[in-house]
Amino acid sequence: MIEGEVAPAKINLAQDILFRRSDNYHEVAMVMASIDLSDYLTFELIPEDKIIVETSRAFLPEDNRNHAYQAAQLMKKVGNIKTGVHISIEKRIPVAAGLGGGSTDAAAVFRKLNTLWDINLPLKDLQALANQVGSDVAYSIAGGTALVEGRGEKIRQIQPAPKCWIILAKPAISVSTRKIFNQLDVERLNYEPNAPKVLAALESGSYGDLMAAIGNSLEPVTFSQHPKLAKLKQQMLDFGADGVTMSGSGPTIIGFTQVYSRGQRIYNALRGFCQEVYMVRVMPEINEAFKDK
Repeated sequence: MIEGEVAPAKINLAQDILFRRSDNYHEVAMVMASIDLSDYLTFELIPEDKIIVETSRAFLPEDNRNHAYQAAQLMKKVGNIKTGVHISIEKRIPVAAGLGGGSTDAAAVFRKLNTLWDINLPLKDLQALANQVGSDVAYSIAGGTALVEGRGEKIRQIQPAPKCWIILAKPAISVSTRKIFNQLDVERLNYEPNAPKVLAALESGSYGDLMAAIGNSLEPVTFSQHPKLAKLKQQMLDFGADGVTMSGSGPTIIGFTQVYSRGQRIYNALRGFCQEVYMVRVMPEINEAFKDK
């Protein structure tokens, strides 16, 4: 029997890089939100003692370099499973875009194998396992809107954003997250944290305050390497977006509007020179597997 699992992308409403820790990871405070742009995974249990991962993008690894494969390995070990699984990933989320595509695929594997293999770990235990795979994976287990702190292991569900349309524009630019963080000098950023202001705006339900608060402390570093992204951000504002920021370490730029027709105009204007453009909404609730738990 083949079963499916949806893996939603995420955006950053705030991404504050606070300081470099003694373990060389960065202390972060991020406000993340799931959106209705998703990959789709299918799972088939097989009698052979092996993991098979296939993706719809030929250039993606399908071995233990793939986060979904690593998640399956961990679940197999934890559950002492002696059979295998065949996982197919239909990629709809842009790759290397700052939208958490690889992380959400891994999270979908944790969720689905937890039930298919009758391991039945609670959410906190799944998130602890997920941290062994990648910093955004633990958040993606339940998704929703959350404050994520530490190096990604401290997760608190919060009030979702007021209803709005989000336009994502991913230019044909490759951004190395590792390179961005290696070049980040937190002490010289001269950056006022956005997460506290975003949290206050979400709590009050004020869309205007939220638009004034969104931001990403990695923008100066990424924009210095890729000036076209700063231009794209300004163009989105010129086209009528109420607020614009960068998601993750880039290169995706995200703009907001509460008016559908304006969102369509921004979308169409960007399509003229940016190949990958999407118009999406925030998914207000956490994954249904963890509701009321």
